[in-house]
Amino acid sequence: MTEILAACVALATLAGGGTVVVKLIKFLKKMGDAVDDWQGEPARPGVPERPGVMTRLATIEEQLHPNHGSTLRDAINRVESGVRRVEDGLAEHLESHRADAVASGRE
Repeated sequence: MTEILAACVALATLAGGGTVVVKLIKFLKKMGDAVDDWQGEPARPGVPERPGVMTRLATIEEQLHPNHGSTLRDAINRVESGVRRVEDGLAEHLESHRADAVASGRE
């Protein structure tokens, strides 16, 4: 990437545009950042590794499928099951009160 940057700076300098050089450098920096974000960055002293986009997507996709305990999908299934139990218990409780009201003639 630095070789490309140096070549572009040299071309822009030969073209005679100081502002062109600055704009070109900023553009190439942004492009380099985008490529680094896509590919990821290896760990270096004091800075942890940053995985690339495809690695991060694979990690996210793993969470979408149950594995009998530790994925996000498993957690959602547990919450859904718990809510269903509460709803069923509440419906049963309300039905019991309705039945008692009908039996005692209050309804």
